[in-house]
Amino acid sequence: MSWRRRDVLAGLAAAGALTACGAPASTRAGAPETPEPATDKEAPMDASSRMPVLFVGHGSPMNAIEDNRWAQGFAALSEGISRPKAILAISAHWFVPGTYLTSNEQPPTIHDFGGFPQALYEVQYPARGSVDLAKRVRGLLAESGAELRSDWGLDHGTWSVLRHMYPDADVPVVQLSIDRRLRAAQHLELARSLADLRDEGVLIVGSGNMTHNLRDAITHMRTGDTSTPKWARRFDTDVNAALEQHDTKAVLAHDPSVSDVGRMAHPSPDHWLPLIYAYGATDENDAVRSPISGFDWGSLSMRSVRFG
Repeated sequence: MSWRRRDVLAGLAAAGALTACGAPASTRAGAPETPEPATDKEAPMDASSRMPVLFVGHGSPMNAIEDNRWAQGFAALSEGISRPKAILAISAHWFVPGTYLTSNEQPPTIHDFGGFPQALYEVQYPARGSVDLAKRVRGLLAESGAELRSDWGLDHGTWSVLRHMYPDADVPVVQLSIDRRLRAAQHLELARSLADLRDEGVLIVGSGNMTHNLRDAITHMRTGDTSTPKWARRFDTDVNAALEQHDTKAVLAHDPSVSDVGRMAHPSPDHWLPLIYAYGATDENDAVRSPISGFDWGSLSMRSVRFG
Protein backbone atom coordinates (compact mmCIF):
# COMPACT_ATOMS: atom_id res chain seq x y z
CA MET A 1 0.00 0.00 0.00
CA SER A 2 1.48 3.38 -1.00
CA TRP A 3 2.00 6.23 1.44
CA ARG A 4 -0.84 8.04 -0.28
CA ARG A 5 -3.25 5.19 0.33
CA ARG A 6 -2.22 4.96 4.00
CA ASP A 7 -2.76 8.71 4.44
CA VAL A 8 -6.12 8.55 2.68
CA LEU A 9 -7.33 5.74 4.90
CA ALA A 10 -6.23 7.53 8.04
CA GLY A 11 -7.95 10.68 6.87
CA LEU A 12 -11.14 8.90 5.98
CA ALA A 13 -11.32 7.32 9.41
CA ALA A 14 -10.64 10.61 11.16
CA ALA A 15 -12.91 12.77 9.02
CA GLY A 16 -15.84 10.40 8.69
CA ALA A 17 -14.95 9.76 5.03
CA LEU A 18 -16.33 12.15 2.40
CA THR A 19 -18.14 14.51 4.68
CA ALA A 20 -20.14 16.77 2.42
CA CYS A 21 -22.30 14.40 0.42
CA GLY A 22 -24.86 13.78 3.15
CA ALA A 23 -24.90 17.17 4.87
CA PRO A 24 -27.82 19.48 4.08
CA ALA A 25 -26.90 22.55 2.06
CA SER A 26 -28.50 24.68 4.75
CA THR A 27 -25.66 23.77 7.10
CA ARG A 28 -23.10 25.19 4.71
CA ALA A 29 -24.70 28.11 2.93
CA GLY A 30 -27.60 30.51 2.78
CA ALA A 31 -31.05 30.36 1.25
CA PRO A 32 -31.77 29.76 -2.45
CA GLU A 33 -31.80 32.82 -4.59
CA THR A 34 -32.73 33.90 -8.09
CA PRO A 35 -29.84 35.50 -10.00
CA GLU A 36 -29.96 38.54 -12.19
CA PRO A 37 -31.38 37.96 -15.70
CA ALA A 38 -28.95 36.27 -18.03
CA THR A 39 -27.12 38.32 -20.60
CA ASP A 40 -26.61 37.37 -24.23
CA LYS A 41 -22.96 36.44 -23.78
CA GLU A 42 -23.74 32.71 -23.54
CA ALA A 43 -24.23 30.69 -26.71
CA PRO A 44 -27.73 29.31 -27.36
CA MET A 45 -28.26 25.69 -26.38
CA ASP A 46 -28.53 23.93 -29.70
CA ALA A 47 -26.70 21.26 -31.65
CA SER A 48 -27.13 19.36 -34.86
CA SER A 49 -26.97 15.90 -33.28
CA ARG A 50 -28.24 14.32 -30.09
CA MET A 51 -25.76 14.13 -27.24
CA PRO A 52 -25.12 10.87 -25.42
CA VAL A 53 -25.58 10.55 -21.66
CA LEU A 54 -22.84 9.42 -19.29
CA PHE A 55 -22.79 7.75 -15.93
CA VAL A 56 -19.30 7.86 -14.43
CA GLY A 57 -17.99 5.88 -11.48
CA HIS A 58 -15.77 8.57 -9.98
CA GLY A 59 -14.31 6.66 -7.04
CA SER A 60 -11.64 8.24 -4.84
CA PRO A 61 -10.96 12.00 -5.14
CA MET A 62 -7.33 10.99 -5.68
CA ASN A 63 -8.27 9.97 -9.22
CA ALA A 64 -8.32 13.70 -9.95
CA ILE A 65 -4.55 13.99 -9.55
CA GLU A 66 -3.18 10.47 -10.01
CA ASP A 67 -2.21 9.08 -13.41
CA ASN A 68 -3.98 5.76 -13.08
CA ARG A 69 -6.29 3.59 -15.19
CA TRP A 70 -9.38 5.39 -13.91
CA ALA A 71 -8.06 8.87 -14.70
CA GLN A 72 -6.99 7.69 -18.14
CA GLY A 73 -10.47 6.23 -18.63
CA PHE A 74 -12.09 9.54 -17.66
CA ALA A 75 -9.95 11.37 -20.22
CA ALA A 76 -11.09 8.98 -22.95
CA LEU A 77 -14.79 9.48 -22.19
CA SER A 78 -14.93 12.66 -24.25
CA GLU A 79 -13.69 10.87 -27.36
CA GLY A 80 -16.38 10.49 -30.00
CA ILE A 81 -18.64 13.08 -28.37
CA SER A 82 -19.42 16.31 -30.18
CA ARG A 83 -18.26 19.31 -28.22
CA PRO A 84 -21.12 20.10 -25.81
CA LYS A 85 -22.62 23.55 -25.45
CA ALA A 86 -22.79 22.91 -21.72
CA ILE A 87 -22.75 20.08 -19.17
CA LEU A 88 -25.45 19.24 -16.65
CA ALA A 89 -23.84 17.25 -13.85
CA ILE A 90 -25.67 15.21 -11.22
CA SER A 91 -23.17 14.38 -8.49
CA ALA A 92 -23.58 12.02 -5.55
CA HIS A 93 -22.09 14.74 -3.36
CA TRP A 94 -24.94 17.23 -3.59
CA PHE A 95 -27.44 15.03 -1.79
CA VAL A 96 -29.76 17.41 0.05
CA PRO A 97 -33.44 17.96 0.92
CA GLY A 98 -34.46 19.79 -2.24
CA THR A 99 -33.96 20.12 -5.98
CA TYR A 100 -31.50 22.89 -6.77
CA LEU A 101 -29.40 24.13 -9.67
CA THR A 102 -26.16 26.07 -9.47
CA SER A 103 -26.63 29.54 -10.90
CA ASN A 104 -23.11 30.87 -10.38
CA GLU A 105 -21.51 32.56 -13.35
CA GLN A 106 -18.21 31.23 -12.01
CA PRO A 107 -18.96 28.24 -9.75
CA PRO A 108 -16.27 27.58 -7.12
CA THR A 109 -14.32 24.34 -6.93
CA ILE A 110 -15.52 22.60 -3.75
CA HIS A 111 -13.13 20.31 -1.88
CA ASP A 112 -15.76 18.29 -0.07
CA PHE A 113 -13.60 15.69 1.66
CA GLY A 114 -11.08 15.34 4.46
CA GLY A 115 -7.74 13.68 5.11
CA PHE A 116 -6.19 13.80 1.64
CA PRO A 117 -2.82 15.18 0.44
CA GLN A 118 -2.52 18.95 0.13
CA ALA A 119 -2.09 18.72 -3.64
CA LEU A 120 -5.73 17.65 -3.96
CA TYR A 121 -6.97 20.74 -2.14
CA GLU A 122 -5.01 22.95 -4.51
CA VAL A 123 -6.90 21.70 -7.56
CA GLN A 124 -9.13 24.27 -9.20
CA TYR A 125 -11.56 23.62 -12.05
CA PRO A 126 -12.51 27.11 -13.28
CA ALA A 127 -15.34 26.22 -15.69
CA ARG A 128 -17.99 28.88 -16.21
CA GLY A 129 -21.53 28.29 -15.12
CA SER A 130 -24.59 28.90 -17.30
CA VAL A 131 -27.55 30.84 -15.98
CA ASP A 132 -29.38 30.08 -19.23
CA LEU A 133 -29.04 26.33 -18.72
CA ALA A 134 -29.92 26.56 -15.03
CA LYS A 135 -33.14 28.40 -15.90
CA ARG A 136 -33.91 25.98 -18.72
CA VAL A 137 -33.60 22.99 -16.37
CA ARG A 138 -35.62 24.76 -13.70
CA GLY A 139 -38.38 25.11 -16.26
CA LEU A 140 -38.20 21.43 -17.20
CA LEU A 141 -38.40 20.49 -13.52
CA ALA A 142 -41.01 23.08 -12.58
CA GLU A 143 -43.31 20.55 -10.91
CA SER A 144 -40.51 19.56 -8.54
CA GLY A 145 -40.19 23.10 -7.23
CA ALA A 146 -36.59 23.30 -8.46
CA GLU A 147 -34.78 26.45 -7.39
CA LEU A 148 -31.63 28.26 -8.41
CA ARG A 149 -28.89 28.83 -5.88
CA SER A 150 -25.52 30.50 -5.98
CA ASP A 151 -24.13 29.11 -2.72
CA TRP A 152 -22.84 25.80 -4.11
CA GLY A 153 -20.43 25.05 -6.91
CA LEU A 154 -18.70 22.06 -8.49
CA ASP A 155 -17.96 19.32 -5.97
CA HIS A 156 -15.44 16.55 -6.51
CA GLY A 157 -18.01 14.20 -8.02
CA THR A 158 -18.07 16.62 -10.92
CA TRP A 159 -14.63 18.17 -11.21
CA SER A 160 -12.57 15.05 -10.52
CA VAL A 161 -14.02 13.63 -13.74
CA LEU A 162 -14.35 16.76 -15.88
CA ARG A 163 -10.79 17.91 -15.30
CA HIS A 164 -9.75 14.81 -17.27
CA MET A 165 -12.53 14.96 -19.87
CA TYR A 166 -12.23 18.69 -20.52
CA PRO A 167 -8.92 19.77 -18.97
CA ASP A 168 -9.18 23.33 -20.29
CA ALA A 169 -12.39 23.84 -18.29
CA ASP A 170 -13.85 25.57 -21.32
CA VAL A 171 -17.33 24.02 -21.28
CA PRO A 172 -19.94 25.66 -19.00
CA VAL A 173 -21.14 23.41 -16.15
CA VAL A 174 -24.31 23.42 -14.06
CA GLN A 175 -24.89 21.01 -11.17
CA LEU A 176 -28.28 19.57 -10.28
CA SER A 177 -28.81 18.41 -6.71
CA ILE A 178 -30.32 15.07 -5.68
CA ASP A 179 -33.33 15.48 -3.40
CA ARG A 180 -32.78 12.87 -0.70
CA ARG A 181 -36.49 12.90 0.24
CA LEU A 182 -37.58 11.35 -3.07
CA ARG A 183 -37.84 7.71 -4.05
CA ALA A 184 -35.88 6.28 -6.96
CA ALA A 185 -38.98 6.18 -9.20
CA GLN A 186 -39.52 9.90 -8.56
CA HIS A 187 -35.92 10.65 -9.48
CA LEU A 188 -36.45 8.64 -12.65
CA GLU A 189 -39.42 10.82 -13.60
CA LEU A 190 -37.37 13.98 -13.05
CA ALA A 191 -34.64 12.54 -15.24
CA ARG A 192 -37.07 11.81 -18.04
CA SER A 193 -37.92 15.50 -18.08
CA LEU A 194 -34.30 16.26 -18.91
CA ALA A 195 -34.09 14.20 -22.11
CA ASP A 196 -34.81 17.14 -24.44
CA LEU A 197 -31.56 18.77 -23.33
CA ARG A 198 -29.70 16.17 -25.37
CA ASP A 199 -31.08 17.75 -28.55
CA GLU A 200 -29.88 21.16 -27.36
CA GLY A 201 -26.20 20.36 -27.13
CA VAL A 202 -26.16 19.56 -23.41
CA LEU A 203 -24.12 16.63 -22.12
CA ILE A 204 -25.80 15.03 -19.09
CA VAL A 205 -23.30 13.42 -16.71
CA GLY A 206 -24.31 11.43 -13.64
CA SER A 207 -21.40 10.87 -11.26
CA GLY A 208 -21.54 8.24 -8.51
CA ASN A 209 -20.53 4.58 -8.35
CA MET A 210 -22.30 1.38 -9.34
CA THR A 211 -21.38 -0.04 -5.93
CA HIS A 212 -20.39 2.18 -3.01
CA ASN A 213 -20.08 0.48 0.36
CA LEU A 214 -17.31 2.72 1.69
CA ARG A 215 -16.96 0.87 4.98
CA ASP A 216 -16.38 -2.40 3.12
CA ALA A 217 -13.94 -0.76 0.70
CA ILE A 218 -11.87 0.78 3.52
CA THR A 219 -11.77 -2.59 5.28
CA HIS A 220 -10.42 -4.18 2.12
CA MET A 221 -7.73 -1.52 1.83
CA ARG A 222 -6.69 -1.81 5.48
CA THR A 223 -6.28 -5.57 5.23
CA GLY A 224 -4.61 -5.45 1.83
CA ASP A 225 -7.37 -7.67 0.39
CA THR A 226 -8.19 -6.34 -3.07
CA SER A 227 -10.41 -9.27 -4.08
CA THR A 228 -13.93 -8.34 -5.17
CA PRO A 229 -16.74 -9.77 -3.02
CA LYS A 230 -19.36 -11.87 -4.79
CA TRP A 231 -22.16 -9.47 -3.83
CA ALA A 232 -20.35 -6.52 -5.44
CA ARG A 233 -19.61 -8.36 -8.68
CA ARG A 234 -23.16 -9.71 -8.83
CA PHE A 235 -24.74 -6.30 -8.30
CA ASP A 236 -22.49 -4.63 -10.87
CA THR A 237 -23.13 -7.36 -13.46
CA ASP A 238 -26.88 -7.55 -12.92
CA VAL A 239 -27.44 -3.79 -13.02
CA ASN A 240 -25.32 -3.46 -16.14
CA ALA A 241 -27.38 -6.19 -17.83
CA ALA A 242 -30.60 -4.38 -16.91
CA LEU A 243 -29.23 -1.16 -18.40
CA GLU A 244 -28.21 -2.88 -21.61
CA GLN A 245 -31.70 -4.35 -21.93
CA HIS A 246 -33.38 -1.03 -21.09
CA ASP A 247 -35.25 -2.95 -18.40
CA THR A 248 -36.49 -0.19 -16.14
CA LYS A 249 -38.27 -2.58 -13.78
CA ALA A 250 -35.07 -4.55 -13.27
CA VAL A 251 -33.01 -1.41 -12.70
CA LEU A 252 -35.40 -0.14 -10.03
CA ALA A 253 -35.53 -3.60 -8.43
CA HIS A 254 -31.89 -3.06 -7.40
CA ASP A 255 -32.68 0.13 -5.50
CA PRO A 256 -31.32 -0.07 -1.93
CA SER A 257 -34.74 0.72 -0.51
CA VAL A 258 -36.18 -2.56 -1.85
CA SER A 259 -33.23 -4.89 -2.39
CA ASP A 260 -31.00 -6.61 0.18
CA VAL A 261 -28.06 -6.72 -2.21
CA GLY A 262 -28.85 -3.11 -3.12
CA ARG A 263 -28.48 -2.13 0.55
CA MET A 264 -25.17 -3.97 0.70
CA ALA A 265 -23.98 -2.17 -2.43
CA HIS A 266 -25.34 1.20 -1.27
CA PRO A 267 -25.82 1.72 2.48
CA SER A 268 -26.72 5.27 1.41
CA PRO A 269 -28.36 5.87 -2.01
CA ASP A 270 -26.34 8.99 -2.88
CA HIS A 271 -23.93 7.21 -5.26
CA TRP A 272 -26.73 5.09 -6.77
CA LEU A 273 -29.11 7.86 -7.77
CA PRO A 274 -26.84 9.58 -10.34
CA LEU A 275 -27.18 6.37 -12.35
CA ILE A 276 -30.97 6.72 -12.21
CA TYR A 277 -30.68 10.27 -13.58
CA ALA A 278 -28.41 9.17 -16.40
CA TYR A 279 -30.60 6.21 -17.29
CA GLY A 280 -33.80 8.24 -17.08
CA ALA A 281 -32.60 10.70 -19.71
CA THR A 282 -32.23 7.90 -22.27
CA ASP A 283 -34.57 5.72 -24.31
CA GLU A 284 -34.58 2.23 -25.78
CA ASN A 285 -32.94 3.46 -28.98
CA ASP A 286 -29.75 4.36 -27.15
CA ALA A 287 -26.89 1.92 -27.44
CA VAL A 288 -25.42 1.06 -24.04
CA ARG A 289 -21.77 0.30 -23.42
CA SER A 290 -19.26 0.47 -20.59
CA PRO A 291 -16.06 2.26 -21.62
CA ILE A 292 -14.69 1.76 -18.09
CA SER A 293 -15.22 -1.27 -15.85
CA GLY A 294 -13.51 -2.92 -12.92
CA PHE A 295 -13.22 -2.51 -9.16
CA ASP A 296 -11.08 -0.35 -6.90
CA TRP A 297 -10.56 -0.89 -3.18
CA GLY A 298 -11.99 -4.39 -3.57
CA SER A 299 -15.71 -3.68 -3.72
CA LEU A 300 -15.92 -0.21 -5.30
CA SER A 301 -17.24 -0.56 -8.86
CA MET A 302 -15.66 1.95 -11.22
CA ARG A 303 -17.96 1.14 -14.11
CA SER A 304 -18.86 4.03 -16.39
CA VAL A 305 -21.74 3.73 -18.82
CA ARG A 306 -22.36 5.59 -22.06
CA PHE A 307 -25.90 5.75 -23.41
CA GLY A 308 -26.16 6.71 -27.07
